[in-house]
Amino acid sequence: MGNSRKRIFITGIAGFIGFHLAQSLQKRGDVVVGCDNFNAYYDPALKRERARLLSEKNIPVIECDISDQAALETLVQEHETTHLVHLAAQAGVRYSITHPEKYQETNSNGFFHILEVLRHHPHIKCTFASSSSVYGLNKKIPFAESDPTDQPANFYGATKKSNELMAYSYHHLYGIAITGLRFFTVYGPWGRPDMAYFSFAKAIEEGKPIRLFNQGNMQRDFTYIDDIVSGIVSAIDLEASFEIFNLGNNKPEELKKMVYLIEKFLGKKAQVELLPMQPGEIQITYADICKAQEQLSFSPKTSLEDGLEQFLHWYSSMFVSK
Repeated sequence: MGNSRKRIFITGIAGFIGFHLAQSLQKRGDVVVGCDNFNAYYDPALKRERARLLSEKNIPVIECDISDQAALETLVQEHETTHLVHLAAQAGVRYSITHPEKYQETNSNGFFHILEVLRHHPHIKCTFASSSSVYGLNKKIPFAESDPTDQPANFYGATKKSNELMAYSYHHLYGIAITGLRFFTVYGPWGRPDMAYFSFAKAIEEGKPIRLFNQGNMQRDFTYIDDIVSGIVSAIDLEASFEIFNLGNNKPEELKKMVYLIEKFLGKKAQVELLPMQPGEIQITYADICKAQEQLSFSPKTSLEDGLEQFLHWYSSMFVSK
């Protein structure tokens, strides 16, 4: 690891996780820069605001698409990158059912361009975002990294699984050091508006109904953003030649509990529509984090109650008229 500061390039830096990670790395003395394409999957105004705050802290945010390999390569060289964190992706399970082409384009082809940049600059260590969605229809609970991941329940999960396979082949052929992180339902301030906790908070605040699928009997291993960031930072520092880690809270919670907590903090009751299970959805996600605990000293500290309180405090300050 040495004492010299890392020079870290983050793709998707104006995204939810990229925004928090960039600040954390800068705070500890790393040189951080990143790119984002500000796509319109959710309101780009939120990304622009994150980018503005990063720029104020002297963290450059460059507008660039990962499909532009030549531009990416130039940026990585100009900034003398030692570590690349690849977070840019087309997210969201539900959207992948109606727009699979976006996932092929960004997650599969986009990741290929990242790997090509690394092939030309094999000294750069890479950490990339995978997802708990790779576990798909896996029946064993909790999900461990050694479990089979060959039955994705949706195309988003399939693209993330393909990223892991592509990464391994480039590691094997070209000696690239690369670590994949399977994130489990990340939430918190500055989060993605398409995520359930965010859209539920908005609907409850505005007195609009929320939809709970599978009659509300879904469980998610909600993981607070600060815990995820600490796991990513440890993975960057580990500089493993090739590893895959789960980063989750290790405690699945019912969606109904999340709704109850949002109601409690907002002081408003939700109007709930109970609906059947949706195609592509998984009933429960639950991370076995033994490997991350052992190799990354990963230990999530934030309960759903505390994390949602932080989120709702931010949400109210941003969106709720006083």
